[in-house]
Amino acid sequence: MARAVGAYLLLIAGALVTVAPLVLGGLTALKSPRQFATESPLTLPDPVTWENFRAAVDQGFGRALLVTALMTAFVTAGQLITSILAAYAFGCTEFRGRDLLFWIYLATMTVPPIVTLIPLYLMFARLGWLNTFWALVLPFVFGSPYAIFLLRQYFRGIPREMIAAARLDGANTLDILVHVVVPMSRPILATLAVITVVTQWNSFMWPLVAGSGRWRVLTVATADLQTRYNAQWTLVMAATTLAIVPLIVLFLVFQRQVLRSIAWTGLK
Repeated sequence: MARAVGAYLLLIAGALVTVAPLVLGGLTALKSPRQFATESPLTLPDPVTWENFRAAVDQGFGRALLVTALMTAFVTAGQLITSILAAYAFGCTEFRGRDLLFWIYLATMTVPPIVTLIPLYLMFARLGWLNTFWALVLPFVFGSPYAIFLLRQYFRGIPREMIAAARLDGANTLDILVHVVVPMSRPILATLAVITVVTQWNSFMWPLVAGSGRWRVLTVATADLQTRYNAQWTLVMAATTLAIVPLIVLFLVFQRQVLRSIAWTGLK
């Protein structure tokens, strides 16, 4: 009993440390600048004001939100499609040099992203694609080593008898992938989608280098607000809250699939 109580107390403390900054940011976003400057940050908004959110939208934050949503949706769809195809090839088919090619590709995870930043910038500069939507999405839309590794390990756990039975029924490779492998992999695909959305939603360095003006994303727009209005924390917290809320909603929608994938991989 004492061990269980101690474990729950530790979990509660960790949850409070994690949630407290989000709650504090939300409270700050609902306060007027005068109340924030004269009262404790822990006091409740009195009265609740939405002017900070309107001001953030007027500063171009609404367009940044739209650009980020489009970028994230495009990259997530591209990564899911290409990663499923590559993971199936590496995990469920046989061809010469398969494992060697897979491990060479996986080794690229050890390369820091900052190393490829300048070559990517030069490539897109020569193509004339800087400050365009394609500059934001093309470097990330064709899968990633982590996504392919995650799906490959999951696909290898699917019983080969089911794939063999589908082939005996006349299904080709694409039919097996679409009608057998993908339906059985919904939990891990939901997990990968959530991970990809969060990663792209929070990306900063490449969008800062490759996009500006009309193609600013949320992270860059928030940094600009903090630079220009470093004394108006209510405005900055309103922008931060707008950026966080979609991710919270996304996790609440897909939390069951995420937990199922974690339970499956842990049991395996």
